[in-house]
Amino acid sequence: MNMKIRLIVMNFLQYGIWGAYLTCMGAYLASHGLAGNIGIFYSIQGIVSLFMPALIGIAADRWIPAQKMLGICHGLAGAFMIAAGIYALSAGTAVEFAPLFTLYTLSVAFYMPTIALSNSVAYCALNKAGLDTVKDFPPIRVFGTVGFICSMWAVDLLGFQTTPMQFVISGGLGILLALYAFTLPNCPVNKSAEKKSFVEALGLQAFSLFKQKKMAIFFIFSMLLGVSLQITNGFANPFLQSFGHLKEYADTFGVQHANILISISQISETLCILLIPFALKKFGIKNVMLMAMFAWVLRFGLFGLGNPGSGVWLFIASCIVYGFAFDFFNISGSLYVDQETEPGIRSSAQGLFMMMTNGVGATIGTLSAQAVVNKFVPSVENWDLVADIHTQAMEIWQGWQTTWYIFAAYALVVTILFAILFKYKHDPNAVQGIKH
Repeated sequence: MNMKIRLIVMNFLQYGIWGAYLTCMGAYLASHGLAGNIGIFYSIQGIVSLFMPALIGIAADRWIPAQKMLGICHGLAGAFMIAAGIYALSAGTAVEFAPLFTLYTLSVAFYMPTIALSNSVAYCALNKAGLDTVKDFPPIRVFGTVGFICSMWAVDLLGFQTTPMQFVISGGLGILLALYAFTLPNCPVNKSAEKKSFVEALGLQAFSLFKQKKMAIFFIFSMLLGVSLQITNGFANPFLQSFGHLKEYADTFGVQHANILISISQISETLCILLIPFALKKFGIKNVMLMAMFAWVLRFGLFGLGNPGSGVWLFIASCIVYGFAFDFFNISGSLYVDQETEPGIRSSAQGLFMMMTNGVGATIGTLSAQAVVNKFVPSVENWDLVADIHTQAMEIWQGWQTTWYIFAAYALVVTILFAILFKYKHDPNAVQGIKH
């Protein structure tokens, strides 16, 4: 089989696993009495990302070929995710936090390192096939997002948005990819990695960049914006589902097929990637990152303003700007790190950027978002069944509006501070495209 097609299959499954539950797990938790735990379920991805990718990466560098390590990790992650699904199915409405969270955490701990491993396997396979990684990898990687979207749609159309079957589907795809990974070309271990110190292997020397004021400000703001990254993944679906308690919105497309509506965000993401080289050259990294930050303001604010009926276009607009919010920040930030660091610590610096955004920032963000939701959004479990249900449902909607406006205000403050504090002079001739 053509190597590109084989890698397309790998990427499709890699992100299809994630898409099966990432945007609808919150809806399942909320419908089974675990709404107060949504934040910790999503934050665990950031917590394990602080150390698991580095530890698994060391093993793949030194002892176990990357494609085999990819297979091992997906096998374990898939098994634990299926176990989580089977437990939740058997427990029904009596599902408990501790066993479900334990199985889910073990799965996520082995899944998160596979994101980097799958990239390593793809680069190795392309090089072996004599192909250009810069030219040939991005079109392959796009199929990862396609896989994510397809899983979202499948779970939605099969009626699994609020059931544990989403975990079973995710785990099943993981087992499939685990078996497939062992058929991929061999990635030789790096014998020279034995000479690296543990500190070097973990990339901790990149923390020396905090001695530079400009880089310190950049990494701090990366963390502050990283706070926004997982909020809508965790809470957008439960928010849309909450409209089901209002008669006028209960049968709307946005309530019945929240996952499909949210998937516009991922479709936008694939399209916005194409705009980045032009935007970077025309406006410069600072302005592109400011666009991303303001897009987060719109992402949250439009959620607060919209509804699944006449205001559904505001939800659609929010999903469209997500592409700018996510891609312009992550890719332009990665490029800035690449340009501003020495070659010897460039990979470590990229790891630090990811740790600050998807690790520290995303963890703080999901836990903080949970606190805000708990504060302002009344729980369905606490409804007074004697009182007017419509009035109580309206209180939930108003609570959600308040939370989205709080998130938007936070993103706006970060945007303004970044514009003032981060100094960067754009040279149009310095940015020709995206480095890899």
